Amino acid sequence: MRFTEHELTQALHGAAKMVLAGRKDLRKQKIDVDEYWTTMDRYQRYQLLEGLGSQLIPVLIALPDVEVAAGTRPTFTAAQITEAVEGCVGDAGGKLRRRAAVTIQVALVAAALERLPVRSDPDGLLNSEGDEATKEDEEFVVPDSLEGLEGF
Repeated sequence: MRFTEHELTQALHGAAKMVLAGRKDLRKQKIDVDEYWTTMDRYQRYQLLEGLGSQLIPVLIALPDVEVAAGTRPTFTAAQITEAVEGCVGDAGGKLRRRAAVTIQVALVAAALERLPVRSDPDGLLNSEGDEATKEDEEFVVPDSLEGLEGF
């Protein structure tokens, strides 16, 4: 499946915040995950995102291509997610360890997919209601040149 850089970033950030929410020290102190995320320095965020990215990005790319209408998120069945994860996990460890790794990674990928942003219309042909854009919907017009504009 092809995702934009923005979609992958949002998916990784969502998965990272889910992982942080599962930390025992944050749950005991009842710290808000978003608040803790902002207090983390850039290197701490990098370490978390790098670890998750090496697990999630190959699986997200291995998902089958689906048509995504403007204004919706891509949806995948549990079987499609499991198949993509099994293809990326490999044969490390025994049967039980592999099954546990697949189960955990399927949950992580599902959480990342839930946090994907809604797809926007790449051509700008539709408005927010999904109807064709009309002249009234156009709020911003890019001029051909800056001649005649005040202040330039």
